[in-house]
Amino acid sequence: MEFLYEYGLFVAKAVTLVIAFVVVVSTIVGVASKQKQGKGQLEIVSISEQLKDITNYAKEVLLDKNALKKLAKEQKKEAKAKSKAKDKSQGEQSEKSRLYVIDFKGSMDAIEVEHLREEITAILCVANKEDEVLVRLESGGGVVHGYGLAASQLQRIKEKGLKLTISVDKVAASGGYMMACVADKLLASQFAYIGSIGVLAQLPNFNKLLKKNDIEFEQHTAGEFKRTLTVFGENNDEGRAKFKEEIEEIHVLFKDFVQSQRPDMDIDKVATGEYWPGVKAKALGLIDDITTSDDYILSHYPAREIFSVKYAVKKNVAEKLGMSAANVVERVFMKSMSKARHWF
Repeated sequence: MEFLYEYGLFVAKAVTLVIAFVVVVSTIVGVASKQKQGKGQLEIVSISEQLKDITNYAKEVLLDKNALKKLAKEQKKEAKAKSKAKDKSQGEQSEKSRLYVIDFKGSMDAIEVEHLREEITAILCVANKEDEVLVRLESGGGVVHGYGLAASQLQRIKEKGLKLTISVDKVAASGGYMMACVADKLLASQFAYIGSIGVLAQLPNFNKLLKKNDIEFEQHTAGEFKRTLTVFGENNDEGRAKFKEEIEEIHVLFKDFVQSQRPDMDIDKVATGEYWPGVKAKALGLIDDITTSDDYILSHYPAREIFSVKYAVKKNVAEKLGMSAANVVERVFMKSMSKARHWF
């Protein structure tokens, strides 16, 4: 009995602490959520300098003393040669062309397009005709209007006469492929998912459940097809037909857009809603080459100056706390899932 009493007391204390913690966190989040989100700022980081640091560090670790001395002499010699070349050109400095790198990881609502437009605007303000933009794209698609705008933002780069390369390391499907196909050169890793040129629309209908519980639902519209299908009302064949017609129209627009960007591709063969791994996608003409974004960047180093361009918004306290809680939940979930035997 004494054991049960002590155990019960321990549980009570633990529950009290948990409740107190939740109350404190909720209070902080409530106050912090009233704060306005910080204004975003542009972050430009030299990837060239990062690669240079990596190279130098690797050489320092791997090379012996004699090799390092020899390397130092060679670097001095190269520096002098560059200095003399500048003097001969009478102070005229020919800058290297630049490769600007943008990361786009799209969600269902394509809210990331707000940052994309800022990043592209910044690049267009400083880029020269010899420069190039690389977009590392990852998206499974989402809302039509959001990804339509994202694709239009990428078209701004080409309209300014800059080369646009898009690299897909993981997935560019549906709206993600709508963006990807805009590229002058489209790259993908061999197992990246590419395609899904189709349109999906789905919604539940609770009308039978409402009727079963004697709940009436009223909906009033002006215009024959103001609302074709409804979640709570009773749908009819006429509404379904109109809804299907609208989806088909969007699909035609999607196909026409992709065809305009990649005219040599057999659009009817690939616009079935299916997606394929990179190797198969190349055979179908959906992409141009098999490689990763890392290899593409390395292929331009050190011939070009390479910069990462990112528009970032500082998170307030509420967002940081929410992110921390989400990370904890994710770690617990993944730990549980890791016990499963088979994953691909």
